[in-house]
Amino acid sequence: MILEYARSVLAFEDAQHAEYEPYASRLFVSELACSLIGRKMQLQLVADSFVAGVYGEDTVEEEYYCNFGVNPVHASKFNDGPLKVVGSDSEGEIRVIELPNHPFFVGTLFVPQLRSTPTEPHPLVTEFVRIAVGHNEN
Repeated sequence: MILEYARSVLAFEDAQHAEYEPYASRLFVSELACSLIGRKMQLQLVADSFVAGVYGEDTVEEEYYCNFGVNPVHASKFNDGPLKVVGSDSEGEIRVIELPNHPFFVGTLFVPQLRSTPTEPHPLVTEFVRIAVGHNEN
């Protein structure tokens, strides 16, 4: 989502991901200073965001399974366009994005499936299914 947005909306056609092009000059996704694999972290959500509404709260804890994230060098570029940063960790790093006015356009650095069980699915998974079913019925 970050690369597509950087390329198509922000007009950085050479935007790259460090995992696939580690020596590219314009890395919008870079290797994290320390791995988040297996870590649980508290996130602060923007109060009036779609994602905060799904959770019903502004502070949540989620589990990660990643070594890459939004390059801090380019983070400020996501403040003025249609894509919104709606969740960050205690250090202000981007962890959740959404596209307002879209039924469900949410990107997370954490992995919702890790907290989801058959009897207690993750709220984002539940909301995605609810919206998809409703969209199909319309």
